[in-house]
Formats: sequence, C-alpha cells, structure tokens
Amino acid sequence: MASADLLLHPVRLRIIKAFLGDRALTTTQLAAELDDVPPGSLYRHVALLTRAGLLHVVAEHRVRGAVERTYALRLAAARVQPGEAAAMTPEEHSRAFMAYVAGLLADFDRYLAAGTPDLGRDGAGYTVAGLYLTDAELTGFLRDFAAIVQPLLANAPGKGRRRRMLYSIFLPEPDSTSAARTHGWARGQDRSDR
Repeated sequence: MASADLLLHPVRLRIIKAFLGDRALTTTQLAAELDDVPPGSLYRHVALLTRAGLLHVVAEHRVRGAVERTYALRLAAARVQPGEAAAMTPEEHSRAFMAYVAGLLADFDRYLAAGTPDLGRDGAGYTVAGLYLTDAELTGFLRDFAAIVQPLLANAPGKGRRRRMLYSIFLPEPDSTSAARTHGWARGQDRSDR
C-alpha cells in the first residue's frame, strides 16, 4: 500500500496523530483516546500500520494471560515521501488535503467539547496572513521556522507541559495570468464581459 493511501485514511490518520510527541501507547490507551472508533476497527488499523512499519512495538507485558504491546511511531516513515507527493494527481492532492483538514476540524471539535474553551488561557489559536516572499525568502523562512520547532520536538512530557498540535499550511496565491486562463477570462477583462 502506498504511504499516501496508508496515511490518509481518517482513522489511521487519527492513530498516527495520537502518537505524535514521541508518545508510546498500548492499544488500550489508544482505544481510550479514540473511544468513538470500534475496538475491532482500531486493532485492524494498528496491525496494518505495524505491518507497514509506521508503528513498532517498544514493550510487551503479560496482562491476564495475554500479551499487551506498547507501540511508538516511526516518525520518518509516517510521511508522504517527496517523490510520491510529486507523482500525485490534483485529485489525489485534493483527497489528501481533505483528510488533513478533516483531522484538523476533528481535533478542534474535541478541544471545544472538552470544556469551556479559552484560546488565550489554553495557548490555542488560528490565524491567516498574506506574505509577499521571493522563493529565497520562503526558503529562509522555512529554515528559520524549522530551527525554532526542531528542538521543541525533542521535549519529553513533563510537569507543566501539555501536548500541543501544530498544523501548518502554505498556499501560494495563483498567478493572476494562469488564474484568468483557468476561469476563461483574460487579464484585465471584467467578469461581466463574459
């Protein structure tokens, strides 16, 4: 199964996100976090992710005669690889982005349902900004952003630390010439002239 097909299933995407932050979980702990997923379905998806090498067993314990496994995520494997992304069709990118956005919406819904939301108190937020950047400036921004985030990814759970999900999206504005061609109207032509 291609990594995009494997990763972009709604339940598998939620399983992978549950392990982000260098977490190790048993299927019992995972089931408690994803309590709306039927146990049989959850176990099948965990088995599939394990066979594909995205999850791996980091510990085994005997519990009432059965073996309980603790899993962790192989973060490097849990990504759509650049070559695969480059080969995806626009329709496949659309489906992948919808799965990504659906996961974001589900996370935000769970945040709202967990109590009285206070974005300031909780350190939550969402915003959009328009940046005019050359390709070199964008590359520099992404390098600087990675330099800030990378060390924080190594933080272990601890007192006062709360796992926070960071989503990032960069969308270039369409070139006005190609957008005009796509919409069937020439640059500078008023839509009412069509």
